[in-house]
Amino acid sequence: MTTDYGTEAIRRHRESRGKVSVTSKMTVETLEDLSIAYTPGVASVCMAIHADRTESYNLTNRGNTIAVVTDGSAVLGLGNIGAEAAMPVMEGKSILFKTLADVDAYPICVASQDNDIIIQTVRAIAPSLGGVNLEDIAAPRCFEIEDALQDLGIPVFHDDQHGTAIAVLAAVINALSVTGRDIEDSSFVFAGAGAGGIASAKLLLDYGATNIVLVDSVGIIHRGRADLTPVKSAMLETTNPENRTGGIAEALRGADVFIGLAVADMVTPQMVSSMAQNAIVFAMANPVPEIMPDLAAAAGAAVVGTGRSDFPNQINNSLVFPGVFRGALDAKAPRITTNMKLAASEALAALIPEPTAERVIPWSLDRAVAQAVAQATADSWAIESGQV
Repeated sequence: MTTDYGTEAIRRHRESRGKVSVTSKMTVETLEDLSIAYTPGVASVCMAIHADRTESYNLTNRGNTIAVVTDGSAVLGLGNIGAEAAMPVMEGKSILFKTLADVDAYPICVASQDNDIIIQTVRAIAPSLGGVNLEDIAAPRCFEIEDALQDLGIPVFHDDQHGTAIAVLAAVINALSVTGRDIEDSSFVFAGAGAGGIASAKLLLDYGATNIVLVDSVGIIHRGRADLTPVKSAMLETTNPENRTGGIAEALRGADVFIGLAVADMVTPQMVSSMAQNAIVFAMANPVPEIMPDLAAAAGAAVVGTGRSDFPNQINNSLVFPGVFRGALDAKAPRITTNMKLAASEALAALIPEPTAERVIPWSLDRAVAQAVAQATADSWAIESGQV
């Protein structure tokens, strides 16, 4: 019998009242325990931090604490459902942080979709945190919020952008290997020009891609369109070198790689058949992809990936964010740089030493993933900051 995951999820969440809790590192069973953990002993700890605020990383849990911050405006597959309704997703992220990388993460759901209020809220709570994972905030506001918080002195990372981008690049690296392509000679089509699409395109460009076409709900993003946001207009400086026009069908004709971060069923088998021989199709819309994997394969795609767990090659940012933050926290990095993201992608790809069409990306719950990504992220910061 097939499990009704929605019904079972509500039952389990109601039974446990959510997915996260706080546990104590110290026992408090005697008056001496109380005197050390709380008063009077705690006053000395407070004053030590007052004298040197960096001691907050050594005398509290700050150095292992991440806030998962959202306004609930762009929850994957559900849209603008608000702060309270976004909480189950943020709790889910929190338990993945803990399970996969032993990072203590806490959901912070802000009851405002005003950029200034969200920025002020994060700034106000930053002294409690080792890092900030922005989550499910609608574009283009997510770009503006993340950019405004880069001076906090702790990593601020919008996972819908960069977690997605790192996973996509890792899968691309291995899929290009399987199909015998070089990134600089391959043509890419992105369906979806929101947070994940823009960030993924940028990271591929940083890795050496030279021919990327972005497609949004109107069509190909080209230099003749007057309806583009500033973010989309800026992308034309590095994408669509031939200034192609039309819709998704025109974009895919002859393309080597399709990367979908858009909506269900927007790609037909005929469109896949029009792509280059042995094309790569990553259709990652959830829960229903742009084209179902079996249809893409039947239409000629050599490598197919999705965002789903019930098909091979699940390209999911849960492969990324636990390890990236673990590495950034361990390295005491004040931010997460492009070099760190590229290193994380390469480490993720390298976990598949002999990629095949059925396996270009590791399994999401493979415990080796977070460790490898964390090490690569930390090592990259050490090199970039001149520590080695």
